[in-house]
Amino acid sequence: MTYRIATIPGDGIGVDVTAEAVKVIDAVLPGVSWTEFDWSCEQYLRTGAMMPEDGPQLLSRFDAILLGAVGFPGVPDHISLWGLLIPLRRAFGQYVNLRPVRLLPGTESALRDRTAADLDILIVRENSEGEYSEIGGIHNPGRPEEFVLQESVFTRAGCERIVRYAFERARERGRKVCSATKSNGLIHSMPYWDSVFERIAAEYPDVRTRQMHVDALAAEIVLHPDRLDVIVGSNLFGDILSDLAAAVTGGLGLAPSGNINPNRDAPSMFEAVHGSAPDIAGQGVANPVAQILAGSMMLDHLGERAAAAAIDRAVCEVLADNSIRTPDLGGTSTTTELGNAITKRAADLV
Repeated sequence: MTYRIATIPGDGIGVDVTAEAVKVIDAVLPGVSWTEFDWSCEQYLRTGAMMPEDGPQLLSRFDAILLGAVGFPGVPDHISLWGLLIPLRRAFGQYVNLRPVRLLPGTESALRDRTAADLDILIVRENSEGEYSEIGGIHNPGRPEEFVLQESVFTRAGCERIVRYAFERARERGRKVCSATKSNGLIHSMPYWDSVFERIAAEYPDVRTRQMHVDALAAEIVLHPDRLDVIVGSNLFGDILSDLAAAVTGGLGLAPSGNINPNRDAPSMFEAVHGSAPDIAGQGVANPVAQILAGSMMLDHLGERAAAAAIDRAVCEVLADNSIRTPDLGGTSTTTELGNAITKRAADLV
């Protein structure tokens, strides 16, 4: 089967690592039809928009989207986020942000004496509402009584579907779900989130559950990660916890993610968790593993499980070999050298 996949390399090292991911995917799944879009902060500086008004319409005809990273000095982060990522996530019903974090072979955790068996967590982040809302504003600007309102949105449908998705994933893994909450401080939204979690949990008596305040859960990721399997959280909590978890399992350069439309009536979008790191862009030192693993997640979502597994295994074997690694992993190899090694190994495995 031939797939039509859109790439948005974006800014900084997004361009560097996306090129490597495309190369690896081509090695395991020949015949993919790629179309590249140059939507980025550079385009914003040139045109005043991160993407054209009909951007979602242009992307709707593709089977999936491989996104690099966006962000560049001189363009505020909220411009790049709200000008590209969030509109696409919402236009395509990508209400799941799936972030697997694990300790890969040949890498070391920031935590002492932790092994791969201790560090394998799937974070399910709500991706379409919650704290990331446009409702609010600055009132009485410039006056002593100036104030800001930022509203959160928690709908019954939005909470139910993300919690249920987490339970379904838990049934495929260790049958444990932990909900991130803060119901002792957020008097309306989090008690409501908790009530939805409890109601959905009753439908899954075979899955063990916990509810933890997000600050305590952050500590649990550091102190007892082996007790965790699937974590489900709101947009903000899931975002923060997944970066923390990635940091303790070797760094953001190893962490992929997927913006998933579970209904499959629009394309899903896959990206590395890390940012654009413009300070090292074009220097050939960026770690491409996170973006390559995002490509593996994309193929798995498309049903190409053998090709996805070949990429995942190739990454693990090359890292375990310990001879080719980028500076962030303590080596001297270039982005291309690591990408080439993974490409060659993946091609041998299919």
